[in-house]
Amino acid sequence: MDDNYFLDLQEQNKQQLQKVIACNQYTEKFGVRLSEQEAQLLLVARRNSLKEQERIEFGEGILPKLIFAFCDSPYIYQDNYADTLEALQNIFYLYKNESLDELTDDELLEYMKKHFDGECQGSLEHLEDTCLERFAREIRKMSHGFFGKYPLEQAGRELEEDELMGEYEDEDD
Repeated sequence: MDDNYFLDLQEQNKQQLQKVIACNQYTEKFGVRLSEQEAQLLLVARRNSLKEQERIEFGEGILPKLIFAFCDSPYIYQDNYADTLEALQNIFYLYKNESLDELTDDELLEYMKKHFDGECQGSLEHLEDTCLERFAREIRKMSHGFFGKYPLEQAGRELEEDELMGEYEDEDD
């Protein structure tokens, strides 16, 4: 790869860092702010999470939206702020996949915030393992009969219901 590609990547990383740091102007009124080092670590965690979830993302990413959505939570304070944002970011990318990308980023963030501050009372484990798991299961159930965004008959062929559910057995057995 040429040097221009790496220069472009460095410039993108610098811009993303500046956008995350700029969020501090808003979040300080809620008593939370990220240091430059914490912001850099969150951006590294973002890349790792995207890689782990086999996702790509264009633009600034979800981190600024996460910051604005969660900075006023009564369960987030300065001592747990960066760690909580990292966990929320990982949970977000996981459940974008688990919900088959049927939700917009804003819809998933809204659901996460509502339940984090409500039923979960700030518990990341309860949010991930209970609320979002149940929610993703319902979304997958609602999209039954579709391959991506298209009805199965438009996706090339119709599959048997057993095959869709992962219970398809070879008839030669």
